[in-house]
Amino acid sequence: MVHLHKIGERHEAMSTVTKPFTSVYGPVQSWRFGRSLGIDPIGPDSTCSFNCVYCQLGEIEHQSCNRQIFVPTQKIQQDLQSFPVGDVNTITLSGSGEPTLALNLGEILVMAKEMTGKPVGVLTNGSLLGDRAVCEELAIADWVAVKVDAIAAESFCRINRPMPTIHLQDIWAGLLQFRQLYSGHLAIQTMLLTEWNEQDRAEYIRRMQALLPDEIQLNTPTRLCPLTHQLEARGNDPPNACLYPTRQLKQVHPEVLQVFGDRIERVIGIPVRYPSLKPEAEKL
Repeated sequence: MVHLHKIGERHEAMSTVTKPFTSVYGPVQSWRFGRSLGIDPIGPDSTCSFNCVYCQLGEIEHQSCNRQIFVPTQKIQQDLQSFPVGDVNTITLSGSGEPTLALNLGEILVMAKEMTGKPVGVLTNGSLLGDRAVCEELAIADWVAVKVDAIAAESFCRINRPMPTIHLQDIWAGLLQFRQLYSGHLAIQTMLLTEWNEQDRAEYIRRMQALLPDEIQLNTPTRLCPLTHQLEARGNDPPNACLYPTRQLKQVHPEVLQVFGDRIERVIGIPVRYPSLKPEAEKL
């Protein structure tokens, strides 16, 4: 069983930060993607099919599996014009929830690629990959990173807290479907809250061998989690800059990531990356 340990909780005098919503934010420094400019196709209210216990946005305000246009493509285009992209490595669709819920996902991807000339990618939880239209739109992206945090259904429900209609086996089926038609760079992101048992590690490797992503990114909670929804948490301000209540989830030891990563590379030859978790890296 996964236990969520609070090892620190911070309360500030100001509990929320309110600024005018902009659909473009950053750049954000990431150990996975370098210097990334974020595009938020969801809007100021967080909307997602999951409500992950480690979500950097805090509690999700609206859980949904229904696609709609949250932020018009023209609005995103206008916001993007205000940001210089010369020193940016990539453009990332993420932000206030699950980006594949945006019905204009394909339009946004085409527009961002044409405007910036930079690689454009999407961070997704994979819950809508059973929808062929979503897969086809997502395939426009230069790279896609899909969240896979659990092997067993029980752990999936406890960690990702999906909507009742979402089942782990359907996500796996959708992911395999997407892999068959996608020719871009596919990464799998896995957050470890505890050290996995041998059965889960072996099953994870077996499934990755069937999927054959281009890389695997192992992580553990390094960022403070807001206790309530915070739009400003989309970026990566240092912990002492947070003006809202937060908590820190317990991390697995860095050696756990290294040992598991080495085993994956040795068995199936897929590159595995993970953060250094050194104090100076955490400040990023």
